[in-house]
Amino acid sequence: MNKSREFAVVILAAGKGSRLKSGLHKVLHNIAGRPIIEHLMAQVQILQPTKTIVIVGDEREQVIGQVSDRATCVVQEPQLGTGHAVAQAKDALAGFDGDVIMLLGDAPFITAVTMIEMLERLRAQDEPAVVVLGFEPEDALQYGRVITHSDMTIEKMVEFKDANEAERATRLCNSGHMAARSKDLFDLLGRVDNDNAQGEYYLPDIVNVAVREGRTCAAVVADNPEEVLGINSRKELAAAERQWQELRREEALENGVTLKAPDTVFFSYDTELAADVTIEPNVVFGPGVKIERGARIRAFSHLEGAHVGEDCEVGPYARLRPGAVMEKASKVGNFVEMKKATLGEGAKANHLSYLGDATIGAGANIGAGTITCNYDGYFKHQTKIGERAFIGSNSALIAPVTIGADAIVAAGSAVSRDVAAGELRMVRAEQLVKPGWADRFHDAMKKKKAAEKKG
Repeated sequence: MNKSREFAVVILAAGKGSRLKSGLHKVLHNIAGRPIIEHLMAQVQILQPTKTIVIVGDEREQVIGQVSDRATCVVQEPQLGTGHAVAQAKDALAGFDGDVIMLLGDAPFITAVTMIEMLERLRAQDEPAVVVLGFEPEDALQYGRVITHSDMTIEKMVEFKDANEAERATRLCNSGHMAARSKDLFDLLGRVDNDNAQGEYYLPDIVNVAVREGRTCAAVVADNPEEVLGINSRKELAAAERQWQELRREEALENGVTLKAPDTVFFSYDTELAADVTIEPNVVFGPGVKIERGARIRAFSHLEGAHVGEDCEVGPYARLRPGAVMEKASKVGNFVEMKKATLGEGAKANHLSYLGDATIGAGANIGAGTITCNYDGYFKHQTKIGERAFIGSNSALIAPVTIGADAIVAAGSAVSRDVAAGELRMVRAEQLVKPGWADRFHDAMKKKKAAEKKG
């Protein structure tokens, strides 16, 4: 792309999205663990625009709180259509002499590559006044139509409600994403009227204004219609999640990851998987997970904010929470939960354990039912377990506490003081034996029950 000319991005995010029936603004609903608008912002930031402006309206505080660290937020009030929305960016772009890409905030999948194509067409030798990103869906539904000549210059833009039968038969639809030079954009917007079925100022009408003046406008076509689809309902949100997951699963398989049942595995937007990782059915990845080569994630496990090292094994039915780190060849088995804990190389916690705020040395063995008691009701405390230590089943390690290297904690112990290296610690109540007591108890209870029945 010719970078000699600066460009800005205007993202339209003023509409709340009433069809979602939610108190959360529609652009903040998640796909793969990331808000819709953040998918879009990530692609925008790849191109490093001179300015990024987000038009906000309904539930504006929510959107401003999400993006104001990377964008200038401008309020549209009242909301009189997409053309009116872009016009609100005029003051924020005062003195800016570059190009402007206009994007819909509820369309998360448009790529940086497509944005570049729009800019390149805008900067072509014939210098179109406006570039429109079109697409050809299987079912054109009620999308606005782009009527073009054979060379893909535009004859007319028309909203579905205002289109005649012949125009509605056109397959090329308007995605809503457009580009124009700033010096042209606001002049054209100033001449758009609201003489249409909705009584709104449509952004696509800048094309019609330019065409009536004899200026060239052009369309570029998205390679994949799904790239430009917007999200306005829960059904469309679910479809977008499905679309994203299907693409991510294909990518994982192509990169050497084994998925035993691909349709049952759900990734987050930032999941990192090395080659030779195996993922069994019904595994869910939240944000912030990295899996190294040779690791195996067994069925029904949930991971978030975790780093799983080479040749590790997780699950089945394990839960790794943020801050969980498994070093090479370590293992957590069924119904083990880790949080802000490091499991050293070759260490094992095979079943039924909670390891929170803990550091566990290489080769240590954590017996079934062991828990680190890390919370006193006010503060979290650390448990440190040395290399090759053996923690017997059903032990409670009451933090802050340190278990030394090669130490043994006997099964059933509640340990509240440090255990030295090589030491055995057994913390159990004295076992009392009362011969015949159980027999006498049963006899007495049977007699009492028989007496109640007679009464």
